[in-house]
Amino acid sequence: MADEAEIGAHAGPGGKVRRQPSRGMYVLPSLFTAGNMAAGYYAITQSIQGSMADQSYFDRAALALGIAVLFDGLDGMIARMTNTASDFGKELDSLADVITFGVAPSLLAYIWGFRMLPVMAHPQLREQIVHIGVFVCFIFLICGASRLARFNISINPQPRNPGRPGKKYFVGMPIPAGAGVVCSVIHFQRGSPIDNPWIAFVWICLLLFTSFLMVSNWRFWSAKEITVGARHPFRLFTLIGVIGALIVLYSEYMLIIIAMAYLVSGVVARLAYSWSRGRRHSTVVSHQQ
Repeated sequence: MADEAEIGAHAGPGGKVRRQPSRGMYVLPSLFTAGNMAAGYYAITQSIQGSMADQSYFDRAALALGIAVLFDGLDGMIARMTNTASDFGKELDSLADVITFGVAPSLLAYIWGFRMLPVMAHPQLREQIVHIGVFVCFIFLICGASRLARFNISINPQPRNPGRPGKKYFVGMPIPAGAGVVCSVIHFQRGSPIDNPWIAFVWICLLLFTSFLMVSNWRFWSAKEITVGARHPFRLFTLIGVIGALIVLYSEYMLIIIAMAYLVSGVVARLAYSWSRGRRHSTVVSHQQ
């Protein structure tokens, strides 16, 4: 019979014995996942109540989605730090992401960007824009859900444009980042809905491009190499503190800069890889000649 001291413990790397976390610890990451889902539900309720008369509802919905992105990053980080990752937690996190970063931002993008358009000289044009907006927002939702499904079944996925060896990348833009693009634009406008059909057309293009990036095979920085046990934790915490302070003070500008910089980073990485591959190919051809 095994010794009682060995119960709830297992050998880790190097033969060191690591105790299994208590059952109560497994609830901790799920609490942040529940917070993620609560923020998404709140964003949905605020989006429905928004109107041209009271635009603050849209701004609160956008901020709620921004907080949900923070919760989404914390639940995975805490699960890895406390060794409490589980299949239940992964499934719950995926379902929460569909609601918070799929349904909530697509509904917000539709109501804010298309449903609030004023009656124009050509009512049929407005009606057509609204119908196109419904379809485009559904495309955003289905692309985000497909991105999650692909992530769940993939084992060590590799982007079509690989980066530096040893670094981990996301294959396609993560759905929280896609939702971040939507909420950062709305918060930048302080919730003021789109009232111009040409701006609505630009909004359509941005939503479609973001949807494409989520289902693409392009690489995006995963930030998984950033850990609490880094070689210079003081610098890391200082940087995080400075960025956090700037977000609190200048949230309208900082959030849209971060969201758009992340979006552009995937495009730049793809273009740089295509350019370097074409250059290598032309060099090989010239040597063969």
